[in-house]
Amino acid sequence: MKIAIMQPYVFPYLGYFQLINAVDTFVFYDDVNFIKRGWINRNKILCNNKDLLFTIPLAKASQNKIIKDVEILIDEYWISNFLKTLDQNYKKAPYFKETFQLVSSVFKLEYNSISELAIASIILISRYLEININFEVSSRKYFSTQGQEKSERLINIAKESGCENYINPIGGLELYNKTAFKKKGINLHFIKNELKPYKQFNNEFVNGLSIIDVLMFNSKIEIKELINNYKLI
Repeated sequence: MKIAIMQPYVFPYLGYFQLINAVDTFVFYDDVNFIKRGWINRNKILCNNKDLLFTIPLAKASQNKIIKDVEILIDEYWISNFLKTLDQNYKKAPYFKETFQLVSSVFKLEYNSISELAIASIILISRYLEININFEVSSRKYFSTQGQEKSERLINIAKESGCENYINPIGGLELYNKTAFKKKGINLHFIKNELKPYKQFNNEFVNGLSIIDVLMFNSKIEIKELINNYKLI
């Protein structure tokens, strides 16, 4: 059994869903410090063949707060403007209708924190793409591990979940040691994302965008092929 543990990002990029697809249990790491100017409340969409950054407004966001305690400040005006931006930039995309409805449905619910909104966006899209795995939230399921050293906590969460394999993004190669994990009974693997370009209208491909962009231009079958394009090392 495989597990991944990751901060919740709002409408994250394709590689995030590759990580989800690679495991049996995915834990939203919502009780660690918020990262300002990171991807927790921001992402990019396509606009005039360039990337356009969108940001979920927050109340007194600070790196001294944990993610689940950072409140959002969106209202009907912000939601309307965001959806209008999607309409203006993607209305001629082949899968605009279903994607627009999917994104809109995320904002029909009320959220107190950026964590809740980000988690909702990820789970809804995962279910839409028929990625049926077990989702958990660290602050609810693994609160007893809070305060532990970073790698120790990841190992203990994996153990408590009953998974013997922990999958980490490739960036963790410099942070975590396979031998140290193995000594504690956990096999550490890293996911190497292969992010193939796809057709975006008739323009030069712009990479690194939100999953929203992937959904706009690809069928479910095509997205599943893109999501399955990774290696574990």
